[in-house]
Amino acid sequence: MRTSRFPGCNWLLVAALACVGLQAGPPITKAVILATTTSTQDSGLLDELVPRFEKQTGYVVKTIAVGSGQALAMGKKGEADVLLVHSPDAEKALMAEGSGVNRRIVMHNDFVLLGPAGDPAHLRGKGAVAALQAITAGHALFISRGDNSGTHAQEKKLWAAAGLKPEGQAWYQQTGLGMGQTLAVAAEKRAYTLSDRGTYLALRKKLGLEILSEGDAALLNVYHVIEVNPARHPKVNTPGGRAFADFMVSKDVQTLIKEFGIGTFGSPLFFPDAGKPE
Repeated sequence: MRTSRFPGCNWLLVAALACVGLQAGPPITKAVILATTTSTQDSGLLDELVPRFEKQTGYVVKTIAVGSGQALAMGKKGEADVLLVHSPDAEKALMAEGSGVNRRIVMHNDFVLLGPAGDPAHLRGKGAVAALQAITAGHALFISRGDNSGTHAQEKKLWAAAGLKPEGQAWYQQTGLGMGQTLAVAAEKRAYTLSDRGTYLALRKKLGLEILSEGDAALLNVYHVIEVNPARHPKVNTPGGRAFADFMVSKDVQTLIKEFGIGTFGSPLFFPDAGKPE
């Protein structure tokens, strides 16, 4: 006959308490905090993917769409569970200092230089560096995100490659805003700007801006998913973050990414890359 470890304890009562969740052990956290770049939100991609993830897993995603720099800063502080970003140099720095684990390639698209149809600085058809040199020579208005995002980081690399420092010039203005809002400012002022292709295509009908420089290898835009390191940040939802990261590189989701945008825009907004070499 089995004896109780707790004399006089009613085993039926213990079982009942266990059934209503009073048993020992931490509760399962069902909320997943995703810190991501504004382009995944503004393009509509997350509107397609997040509900599917929630339905499949039972997790609830709290999406914080900011620039990649801010998203990575959240990961460094342990304020997010998983990151979906496109700033490779900053991502590698996050991994090196130990706040991220299991960085995996998800997809790519490219950046494009946009401007008014009249193209007063004559960018059309030029490579990225030559296009920025033309903007500088003509003192044409350029609108930068100026928000330490992946797009802003790429823009700064392009200016450096062109041997130019536009900060402080009257024709160079920074919004400190996300991609969609920055495009709206550039459209209103009939200015030039740098955008990821996906966000531009999603908003093109509202803008009146045209692609003037594209296809340059320097304009490649690669996205990775990174789980926040639980060894550095014990309070993160590790299972939830891993589930979302696994979801993004799964075969079904990669197929969805491949097809996303074709019906609406006539071409995909992103190209799947999971499992491919960098």
